[in-house]
This record gives sequence, C-alpha cells and structure tokens, in this order.
Amino acid sequence: MLLALTFVGSSAFAQLTREQVIAEWQRAQTYTKQYLDAMPEDGYTFKPTPEIRSFAQQMLHLTDANYYFASSASGIASPLGKVSAEKTVAQTKAATIKAVMDSYDFVITCIESMPVEQMQDMVGAEGQKATRALVLAKGFEHQTHHRGQTTIYLRLKGVTPPAEMLF
Repeated sequence: MLLALTFVGSSAFAQLTREQVIAEWQRAQTYTKQYLDAMPEDGYTFKPTPEIRSFAQQMLHLTDANYYFASSASGIASPLGKVSAEKTVAQTKAATIKAVMDSYDFVITCIESMPVEQMQDMVGAEGQKATRALVLAKGFEHQTHHRGQTTIYLRLKGVTPPAEMLF
C-alpha cells in the first residue's frame, strides 16, 4: 500500500504543469531556508549519533542530490561537476546556506529552461529510465526526505522546527 501511495504521489507530481513544479520547488527552497535559519551556528556540525551525518552534511547531501536530479532531468551540466558539496563545503552556517540555496536556484533554472513538451521525454537517472518530470519528482521527494530528517536535529538542539508549509 505504501509503495502504491508513493507511486501515485510521484505520478501526480509528474502531471503538474511546469509552472506548478517551479512553484513547488520555490516553496521547498523557502521551507528549507527556514530550517537552515532555525539551526544555530553550533548545530551545523551536530550529529545525533556518531554514525550519521551532521546537520550540515544532511543539507549538503540534499544539495548534491538537487544538482544530480536537475542535471539528469534537464541535461544541463551541474556547476559542481563531479565535486560533492557534502564532502567539500565547510560545515558552517553561512557556507551551508549558500550551497543549499544555490542548488535550489539551479533546479529552478533547469526546470525553467525545459520546454513543456520535453517534460515527458525519457532520460536516465539512477540506472533507470524515467520521464524528465518523474526524475524531478524523485528529486523533490529526496529533498523532502532529508529536510524532514533534520527535524530531529533541531529538536535535539532545543529548537522548534519551522511550521509545515504545504502551500
């Protein structure tokens, strides 16, 4: 059932107009910025347990994936090339915020550059073939997942996470 709901949700996202997809990514960018702003500077290197990513690493992993999915969907080369933000960007508040916001700007620019009629073209991503629109939907799902994981980081640092931002 969960798999079916995930597929339906992803398929529904893939059926949105290009303008709606852009608006959703803009909303996600704003929401993610609220999370980044909420975490105090000393929380950027915070790890709830030693085995998992720090708050900054979570957000920089999200950044790497934003570039990957947008580049895969659009065919526009990532400005990072083969460099990983998670492995190279300083885990400071300012550096992390800049890297994350730049990745959302790249996604939005890629979507804006794609003609509507190309959204249903098949492309490769993660060793699979999918429409450009579905690849963007998977990228959206990924960033939502990792932003959501950071909710517990904020709570453990005594910070109330930003309120849900559905619209």
